[in-house]
Amino acid sequence: MIWINDYTPLVLRICVVALFPFSGLDKILNWQSALQQAGHIPLPRFMLVASIAVEFVAPICIVMGWHDRPAAFVLAGFCVITAILFHQFWRFPEFWRFKEGEGLQHFLEFLKNFGLVGGLGLIMLGARTLSVSEAVQSPLASTHVVGPRAGSPVAPPP
Repeated sequence: MIWINDYTPLVLRICVVALFPFSGLDKILNWQSALQQAGHIPLPRFMLVASIAVEFVAPICIVMGWHDRPAAFVLAGFCVITAILFHQFWRFPEFWRFKEGEGLQHFLEFLKNFGLVGGLGLIMLGARTLSVSEAVQSPLASTHVVGPRAGSPVAPPP
C-alpha cells in the first residue's frame, strides 16, 4: 500500500496534464488546419509555436515537480485564453435555444478548459495530497474551502 501513497500524486498530475502534449502534437501534425484556426489572432504563426511550446514544456515541469507552480499558472492562463478565444459558445444562436450543435460543443469545451484551470489551480496552491490510507480511513471527511484554514481538514463532529 505504501507505493500507492508514494505514486498517487504523480499519477494525478499526469491525468491533469495528459491531453496537452497530444494537443501540441496535433498542432504540429495538422499545422495548416491549426494555422487556419488561429488566423483571427495577432501573429498566428508565433502564437501557434508558443502554444505548442507551452503544451509540451509546462506538463513536463508539472509532472517532474520542477517549477511546477509557475508551470501550472502558465498552463491555467493558457486554458483561460483558449476558452475565451476559441470556444465562444455565446456566438452560436442554437446554443441559446438549447439545441444540440456547434454551440453546445464549444460550451462543453469551454467548461472543460475551466475544469483544467481548477486542477492546475490546486497544483499552484500546493494543495496537500492525502495518502490513500488517510482517504480510506476517513472517506467522508471534508476540507475547509475558504478562510484562513482553507485546505486543512475539517474536524469530525464529536
